[in-house]
Amino acid sequence: MITTAARGGRFWKAFGPGLMWAAAAVGVSHLVQSTRAGAMAGFGLAGVILIALILKYPFFEYGPRYAAATGLSLVEGYSRIGRWALWLYLAITLSTALFVQLAVVLFTAFVARLAFGLPWSIAVVAALLCAVCATLLAIGHFGVLDWIIKVVMAVLAVSTLIAAGITLPRADFSSLALLPDLGKGSAVKFAFLLALAGWMPTAIDLSVWSSLWTLAKDKLEGVRSEMDMVLLDFRIGYIGTGILAFAFLTLGATVMFGGGETFSPRGTEFSGQVVDLYTSTLGRWTAPIVLTAIVTTMFSTSLTVIDGFPRAIDRAFRTAFVDPKGTPGYAGTGRAYWVSLAALAVLTVLVLEVFPGTLTTMVDFATIVSFLTAPILGYLNLRVVTSEDVPPDLRPGRGLIALSWVGLTVLTGFALAYLVWRVI
Repeated sequence: MITTAARGGRFWKAFGPGLMWAAAAVGVSHLVQSTRAGAMAGFGLAGVILIALILKYPFFEYGPRYAAATGLSLVEGYSRIGRWALWLYLAITLSTALFVQLAVVLFTAFVARLAFGLPWSIAVVAALLCAVCATLLAIGHFGVLDWIIKVVMAVLAVSTLIAAGITLPRADFSSLALLPDLGKGSAVKFAFLLALAGWMPTAIDLSVWSSLWTLAKDKLEGVRSEMDMVLLDFRIGYIGTGILAFAFLTLGATVMFGGGETFSPRGTEFSGQVVDLYTSTLGRWTAPIVLTAIVTTMFSTSLTVIDGFPRAIDRAFRTAFVDPKGTPGYAGTGRAYWVSLAALAVLTVLVLEVFPGTLTTMVDFATIVSFLTAPILGYLNLRVVTSEDVPPDLRPGRGLIALSWVGLTVLTGFALAYLVWRVI
């Protein structure tokens, strides 16, 4: 019989990758998109957020599930489906990595400049941010990432839930709907609907990162985590991101919706408006606390993104050219990790220097791209987790597989609808 203390010890050894996944998710999709959704339509987009969370859940769970079952990442899983699947994943990753990192680093740079009163350009702040993240990863590797995320997510959760809870009594739920009105004259545009769903709770690409972080956590602890503990860790992170999504939606709906105020597309003004959402609710005296919470949140998102893409790219190249089938339990990073990290950082700074653009436009573009690639990655994840590599008793149940097919159908339908809409 397993005692409570023993179960707690087993969980703590597995605890961490789920929060890292949550930290990567709770950033632009929540602070920017969920808050905009509330300000734009009240609670009219609550149904879209809920449906996205439900339909995309299986594809995210398959990352840590596959890692716990096989000791391999999803990257090796794609290779075992066929070389075409690995190269398709690598093509999607290489074509989207810069856009996603741009959106995350851009907003983080705006928030940091507001919080610390920095006189430098956004490109300079972005360069400093990338350098700090790279230094932390070089010094502490996965261990420092694991520790920082646990602290930051606790700060974010407490501050956000307090702010949303205070505004809840004055919420007007008359706008609540399962699906929004997209008719002529509606404040909600189809493109924003897809952008919201595209990164709610985040892009499906992050399922690969989750599998890699699960393996890295096992290496850090020196023991292979058990399936039930790995899934519990992930579900805590997933449920947490869902709760925070509705918390940010509530802030936007209760403070800005119906008041005639809209979010500015300019990053500096947008960042100030997000802070005002909190301070107008909790009081001006809370501004330093709020800024700390938002800065640490976006910093943790930047840290996980700056680690996640290079980690995935490194593993994809290793699988393509060195170890096609993968070595169970391998959690290292090679030269490609640092090369891609440096390349993405340099490109991010250069683009922000030459084409600073507007925050919301860049975010919407990145999220729509993620939405269009979601059915492809979702299908690959389903193929991998139901393959012969996974023992039958560790594969997802019939209900989860059925939900996967429903999700694939809906995601594919909306992706095709968007492409037709753009052509027409």
